[in-house]
Amino acid sequence: MSRIDSVEVHEFSWTVEDIGPDGGGFNFVYDPGNFHTLSSFAVVITTDDGARGEYVAQWGGSRIALGQVLTLAPALVGRDPFQRELIYDDLKRAIRQFDHMGHGPLDICLWDLAGKAYGASVAQMLGGFRERLKTYASTLHGDRNGGLDTPEAYAEFAERCFQMGFRGFKIHGWTEGDAEEEAAAIRTVGKRMAGRMTLMVDPACELRTFNDMLIVGRACDDAGFMWYEDPGRDSGVSAYAHRKLRQMIRTPLLMTEHVRGLEPKADFLMAEGTDFLRADPEYDMGITGAMKIAHLAEAFGIDVEIHASGPAHRHCMAAIRNTNFYEMALVGPKCGNPLPPVYADDYSDQLDAIGTDGCVPVPTGPGLGVIYDWDFIAKHRRTLHRFD
Repeated sequence: MSRIDSVEVHEFSWTVEDIGPDGGGFNFVYDPGNFHTLSSFAVVITTDDGARGEYVAQWGGSRIALGQVLTLAPALVGRDPFQRELIYDDLKRAIRQFDHMGHGPLDICLWDLAGKAYGASVAQMLGGFRERLKTYASTLHGDRNGGLDTPEAYAEFAERCFQMGFRGFKIHGWTEGDAEEEAAAIRTVGKRMAGRMTLMVDPACELRTFNDMLIVGRACDDAGFMWYEDPGRDSGVSAYAHRKLRQMIRTPLLMTEHVRGLEPKADFLMAEGTDFLRADPEYDMGITGAMKIAHLAEAFGIDVEIHASGPAHRHCMAAIRNTNFYEMALVGPKCGNPLPPVYADDYSDQLDAIGTDGCVPVPTGPGLGVIYDWDFIAKHRRTLHRFD
């Protein structure tokens, strides 16, 4: 029987250009001439019979998540790597007092290991049927620096994305949470692009009052938006508040990005706090957890939308019937997507990765189907943690 004999966690950092934190320090915006250092981590799991799984964390690669990864990783040593359901159940309990953000990268790594051992892609193991994924451009937050700095700038960027092939566009607005400014951007983009692009908005929990949420929601109604996501400062976790909001606007709500895991999302859905569910293999306890959420949504006859971008996200979406768009996040008109540049093949989540059909491909190689640039990771590595 195969047993895990080591887990490595590689902390690394890299520098992005023309991007920086906003005034609050927690969102990325266009910042010309700035060089900003970011960090993430890579996980490698090996077994005593030579199997190997790899995963580099994307938007879930925060230092908070890293702490949980380092807490959980030693518990994998000696386990059967193919018992992903049992491991999922055990790790879920192990960090029950935390937010579970460190669980996902380990589970994804185990899926990569299994796919390589079986000679199959993760999508194939999940029963995937999509080879290309309809994609929307998901913007950086608004800035005051000449990037996404006006409602018209958002509309111009939406037009550019449409010309590139995107058929969906999502606004992340300004971080000050000015409801009237947010509403103006929504109506301007809607006037320019409605009927040509599917439109969405995500205030990212910046709106401070219920009235602000209503102002922006009614702008979404006017502009014909597909969904309205995580508007308020409750951090997107109040089922009651969003049930009330649903009763007062027409635009569907997409919630539960910040409600972690299967059972709390079921509770939120049954409390009528959302129209769509969110799932993310990094945020929601791995590919194992994300697929459970997709099946929960299917059982209730609703759709689930995969949050953010990355190879694990593409494989999940390939196997989910009740989903609509892949999120190319986060992109802007004057700077790149600040994800770690860790691929030695042609995999990309940059703006120009879109096809003329408005889609991106699902990787087809074994496991996650991507080749990581370990030279880059080693060159930029700050700390190597090894458990064996």
